[in-house]
Amino acid sequence: MASPTLTPVYVVLRVGAHLLFFALTALVVIREILAPSPRSVGVIALSAIFLLTYALGAVFARPGGPRFGALGLWWIGALSLEWIVLLWISSEAAYLVFPLFFLYLHFFGRWWGPVAILVATASAICALGLHGGWSVGGVVGPLVGAGVALLIGVGTRELTREAVQRERLVRELLDTRSQLAVTEHEAGVLSERARLAREIHDTVAQGLSSIGMLLHAAERADPGRPGIEHLQLARETAAVNLTEARRFIRELTPPQLDNDGLGGALRRLADAQWAAQGLVVHVRVSDTVSLPMHVQTALLRIAQGAIANVIQHAHASTATISLAVDQNTLSFVVVDDGDGFDMREIAGGQPSSTDSFGLHATRERVQQLGGTLSVDSTPGQGTRLAVTLKNVEAP
Repeated sequence: MASPTLTPVYVVLRVGAHLLFFALTALVVIREILAPSPRSVGVIALSAIFLLTYALGAVFARPGGPRFGALGLWWIGALSLEWIVLLWISSEAAYLVFPLFFLYLHFFGRWWGPVAILVATASAICALGLHGGWSVGGVVGPLVGAGVALLIGVGTRELTREAVQRERLVRELLDTRSQLAVTEHEAGVLSERARLAREIHDTVAQGLSSIGMLLHAAERADPGRPGIEHLQLARETAAVNLTEARRFIRELTPPQLDNDGLGGALRRLADAQWAAQGLVVHVRVSDTVSLPMHVQTALLRIAQGAIANVIQHAHASTATISLAVDQNTLSFVVVDDGDGFDMREIAGGQPSSTDSFGLHATRERVQQLGGTLSVDSTPGQGTRLAVTLKNVEAP
C-alpha cells in the first residue's frame, strides 16, 4: 500500500508512465505512416492492439485492484509477447522497452523485476542489431535506459521506505503526546486533590477541632450553667463534622498508590483500618496488574465506600475484594457475607438500612469511567457489588 504522503508522487509517476507509453507507441505508428512499407499495415494494427491491451490492463489489472494477481501476470505476459512480435517486424518498437521496464519493476518486485529488465534489454539490443546492424548506439541506448529505470525504481523504493518510517515515527510521537497528556492530566488531578486535602485539613478540620475544644472547655468551666445542653449539642455537631472532614481528607489522598499500586493499598487498608473495625477482608488483586492512575484511584474509592457500607450496615465477618483483567475488560468485585438487603427498596428509591447515597456515588464513579455497575443482594445472604470496565489499557 502506498504511503499517503507519497500519493501525489505516485500519481505523477503513473500518469507520466502512461503518457510515455502512448507517446512512444504513437512514434512507432507515425514512423510507419511517414515511411510506409509492406509491413506498415501489420505494424500499425499490432501497435493498436498493443495500446488496447495496455489500456485494458491499466484499468482492470492495476495493483491493489480487486482483480490484481493472476490477471496482472497474464496482462504483463500478453504485453511482452506483443512487444516481441512488434519488435520482430519493426526496429522502432525497441523504444517501447523503456516503459516496459517500469512495469516489470512494478509487478515483479525487487528481485524478479531486474531480471525481466535484463531479458528485455538483451532482446531490444538483438533486435536492433538484426534489423539495422550492430552499432554502439544500438547497444548503449537500451543499456542506458535499463540503468535509468533501475535507478528510478531503487530511488522510488527508498523514498517509500523512508516515508513509511517517517509516518511510523509521527504516529509514535502522536501516541506519546497523547499518553503524556493523559499522564499530565492524572498528575494534575492528583496534585489538585492533594492541595484540597491540605486546605481542608489546615482550615475546616483545624477550625472544627478548635471549636470543639473551646466548647468542651466552656462545659467544664461551668457545667451547671443554663443552656449547657446547647453547648453539648454544638460540641457533638462539631465533632461529627470534624469526622466527616477527616473522611474527605482520606478520600482525597490515596494511600501510596504510586508506589504499591491498587493491590498494596487495599491490603494495607485490610490489615490496618478494616481489621481494627472487626472485618476480615481478603484482597485478591495482583500487584502486577498495571492500570491508569485515575482507574486505580476510582477503584480504591469504590472499595473504600463498599467496605464502609459493609462495616456500618451489613454486620458481616468477612469480605472479599477481587480484580480480574481479561484482555481489555476489567472486572472488580466486592463480596461480603453480611445481612444483605432488599434490592426492590433501592430500585424504588425507598430508605433502607444500606447507604443508598454511597451506592449512588459509586454508580456515578463507574459511569465517569464508562463502565457498568451491578449490585446483587438478598436479605440474609450478603451482597455482591461488581464493576465492569471495557477497553481498559495499560498506562
